[in-house]
Amino acid sequence: MHELAFVLAGFFVGTIVGLTGVGGGSLMTPILIFLFGVKPYLAVGTDLLFAAFTKMGGTIKLARSGHIDWPVVLNLSAGSIPAALVTLYILRTVGPADARVQSVMTTTLGCALLLTAAATLYKAVRGKVSPKAVLAGQEEIAARPKHWSLPLLFGALIGTLVTLTSVGAGAIGVTVLMILYPLLPLPRIIAADIAYAVPLTLVAGLGHATLGAVDWNMLIALLCGSLPGIWIGSHLTTKAPERLIRSLLSFLLAYAGLKLIAL
Repeated sequence: MHELAFVLAGFFVGTIVGLTGVGGGSLMTPILIFLFGVKPYLAVGTDLLFAAFTKMGGTIKLARSGHIDWPVVLNLSAGSIPAALVTLYILRTVGPADARVQSVMTTTLGCALLLTAAATLYKAVRGKVSPKAVLAGQEEIAARPKHWSLPLLFGALIGTLVTLTSVGAGAIGVTVLMILYPLLPLPRIIAADIAYAVPLTLVAGLGHATLGAVDWNMLIALLCGSLPGIWIGSHLTTKAPERLIRSLLSFLLAYAGLKLIAL
């Protein structure tokens, strides 16, 4: 019975991700904690691999079409992956099931959800942005950050946040990229965000797996629902009221974030 419920939850989250592009972690982790009573450390670990596998297909598709600016991905990964490894080392030393770690996870997850809610609402209010035109020969300039250290710094912050909460590589990541690369067109920002999230969530998820913080049966059931859900959601984007959905999601995420902080 639980397996069917996990499949349905995966389908729901996959459909929303396909419709809006909102990161699966910001939805799946609260669902696992509040609806299924999954321990926070187990929800985070399982969701990290869930995110890695769901975004892997999108990355392959984007790479084949040439929409990914790999220097941007490498710059962020240079900060986020080492930070994820350091965070995993600390979790291994203290223990992911430790009460103090659980408290830090839930509080940090709550703050991350509030940030994601704000980013999602901002995008809903702002509406769809027309892609910026990049002149021929200016692609390399557009892929340069305001300062070389900023992608490393923000990458490290996101890497730590994602490893602790499984949230941060979606709406928050896109917002950070828009700040760091103001000349980069929005479709290429989204492509870079999806691409760098794969190695980050894979490293963090496998690290959690070595700590025994991944439920493999639950992961398989979630993926069985999410993969067709993403396909269906992506084909409904032109028909669904995206702005309304994003607005409702932002309030839902904010509610979940406040509830987690109050735990």
